[in-house]
Amino acid sequence: MSKRKSKAKKREVDADDKKHERASIPMPSTNPATNAIIAGLLIKGAGRVLLSELEKRMIIKAYDPEKARELIDGRTVVTSIALYGASKLAARSVPGLAIVAGGMLVKSLYDRGRSVQQAKRAKQARSKA
Repeated sequence: MSKRKSKAKKREVDADDKKHERASIPMPSTNPATNAIIAGLLIKGAGRVLLSELEKRMIIKAYDPEKARELIDGRTVVTSIALYGASKLAARSVPGLAIVAGGMLVKSLYDRGRSVQQAKRAKQARSKA
């Protein structure tokens, strides 16, 4: 065996050793695909719990705790599916994010406009009475 081949062989052995060093983190399964699925589930599950808790805390700050629980727990299946679909659309592409963000802006402006109209009607009703 020539010197060049033996050096190449040694580099291969060193590269294999480095691969084993990187993979020395204990994993639940010997199958990498299973480990990726487990990691994905853990990350998504933790993310959902975190988002849910953050959402509850934000709503409780804006409303009294009773109203906040009613808003969060009173969601229908259709609302939950719509929220899930919008979040998936926003997460997959920039145009999807723009569509969802634009829709939320329009909805916010609509809600504010309705609040202003209701306040004007209430004021007119009080002045007439």
